[in-house]
Amino acid sequence: MAALIAPALELRLLNGATMAVGAAAAVVLLWVAALALARSPWLPLRAIVIDGEVRRVSVATLRAYGLPRIAGNFVAVDLDDAGRAFERAPWVRRASVRRTWPDRLTVTVEEHRPVALWRARTGDDRLVNDHGEVFEANVGDVDDEDLPLFEAPGDAAAPAVLALHRRLQPLFDGAGLPIASLALSPRGGWRATLEDGASVELGRGSDDEIVARARGFTATIEAVSDHFDTELLRADLRHADGYAVRLRHVTTPTPTPPANPARRP
Repeated sequence: MAALIAPALELRLLNGATMAVGAAAAVVLLWVAALALARSPWLPLRAIVIDGEVRRVSVATLRAYGLPRIAGNFVAVDLDDAGRAFERAPWVRRASVRRTWPDRLTVTVEEHRPVALWRARTGDDRLVNDHGEVFEANVGDVDDEDLPLFEAPGDAAAPAVLALHRRLQPLFDGAGLPIASLALSPRGGWRATLEDGASVELGRGSDDEIVARARGFTATIEAVSDHFDTELLRADLRHADGYAVRLRHVTTPTPTPPANPARRP
């Protein structure tokens, strides 16, 4: 026996089906309209504005990298793709693109700020920025000629080298022994080379351990050098109770520095 549907229920089902069809049709119409707008000549892009502090990369270079990847009108342009295109330009660390009504794109550019030269075991010279990231650029464009050199087995070590250098630099600068280079060996040993050419073996261990050894060395090495009235050639901090130094014309282990060193006449 066939089931009977009450007129009120039948009407509700019919209304629901009609609303579903109407909603689907509206979605399709909106999609078609958006597609037509994206492909239409309406709302064309008329200008690209470069924002941010740009020192080492020219606006012309940015446009040369970005413009070929910008397709479509004001509505259709892919902002993420455009940003990645601008980031391929030399010296650009990050680029974000936004729409500025009614016909412009605004590109906010963040440049790399170099803090060190970088040399991996491959031998190629690149740069390290203040975020510990290795990047490629023309080293000759760097204004600061006194950037330290960082060396390590691979690019992944760059943040660790930068972090340790930031802790060691004030200690060595305070002792009048500025660091020219900081190197990490494949076995995890650290070595600093000073601006006067002297080398300092820092050894292995945590950053805190290395900094503690460096602090003891930089606090006493001036007294040691003055005591022997000569200059430092090499220091080895890999000793449990002190450090050993090689001074010009003198080689001596130095477990503890002299308390009141007298300058030689």
